[in-house]
Formats: sequence, C-alpha cells, structure tokens
Amino acid sequence: MLAHHVGLALSAGILAALVATPAWADKSASAADVGTSSVTTATASTNYQPPPPVRGELARRAFDRLKELAGDWQGESTKGWKERENYSVIANGSCVLHSSFDAHPNERMLTLFHLDGDTIMLTHYCVARNQPRLRATQIADDLSTMTFEFLDATNLPSRDRGHMDKLVLRFESADRFTSRWTWYQDGKEDWMEEIVHDRVKDAPNPNAAKDADADTK
Repeated sequence: MLAHHVGLALSAGILAALVATPAWADKSASAADVGTSSVTTATASTNYQPPPPVRGELARRAFDRLKELAGDWQGESTKGWKERENYSVIANGSCVLHSSFDAHPNERMLTLFHLDGDTIMLTHYCVARNQPRLRATQIADDLSTMTFEFLDATNLPSRDRGHMDKLVLRFESADRFTSRWTWYQDGKEDWMEEIVHDRVKDAPNPNAAKDADADTK
C-alpha cells in the first residue's frame, strides 16, 4: 500500500512538472491561441505570438501521412554527414516516434508527433538539452509539404536561448522526403542544412530471431 501511495505521489509530481507554465511564457494567451488540449500550454513570450495552427480534417490527414513513415530510414545532409533513423507508430496509434542516431556523433535524438485535438504537435528532444514544441502551421492540400513552427519549450529560460524553431518537411515519394530545420538564438533565425531521407527497404527485422526461436519451441 505504501508503494502504491508513493507511486501516486510521484505521478502527481511528474504531471505537475509537465503542465507547468514556463516563467517566460505569456500567461495572457487565450485558449484559442494555444490549442484545445486540456493540458495547460503557453505561448513563447510576451512579445511573441505563435502562428495559428492548421486545424481539422487536413491536420488529421497529415498525421496519417506521418504514420506512413513507419520503418527504417537513412538521412544524409547537404554537409555530408549521415544519420540512421527509425519511425514507429506507438501508443495505440496516437503518436509517431522518430529516433535519429549520429546526426551528432554517437548521440540519439527523438521527435514525437501527435494530434492535439484537431492540430498536429511535435516535441523535439534535442542535444541542446531543451525540448521545443512546434505546431503544424502550413500543410499542402496534397500533403506534399508540412511546416511546423515554435509554440513553447521546456528547459528554455528565454526564447532567445538557442533552440530548434521551425521544421519543413517535403515529401517526394513514399520512400524519400527532405527536412530542414531552423535554429533560433538571440532574436535571429538561421536555416540549417537540408537533410534527404531515404527508406531502407531491406532492413533486417529486429523480431526475426525471436520469431524463429518461438517456432522451434
């Protein structure tokens, strides 16, 4: 019983941390400005208003398109470095998890996409040790391009502290797309290099050995 109560206390503490409003947030933002989530969110600062997100059926169709990325990929930047990637649909189909390894040497980063009501949200877990949240603000009708822009972040005392601020995805086919991020710091936004992502079609099945072992028992 003690363990149960301790677990509840920890859960409550974690939830409080997740919903806490950053000290630099604009607490005057209306509910319409920050989306329909029941979790409290905040705009970036008193002098920054996040662009309005794309809502409704187009956002839901775009999220389904992101789910189609499930599988292994290789990314190569215009600066020559390469990364190994995986997209997985998790949490009963409610989230797309992107795992990237070696974009920074021997480092793994994660980006999670999910619907927030009738909009698309992403959270990027960065080597900069902050976690910016972006919303889809532009989506082409044919889903060929998606643009995500900064909403807020954790571990970011000021928006002028360096962070990933914008992401543009361009889909060329089911097996190739490009991405490009911006880096925002000290009031200045800079475009980073473009990354070309190609699906790895013959990637080994990580469950194959387990399946074979099960068949022999």
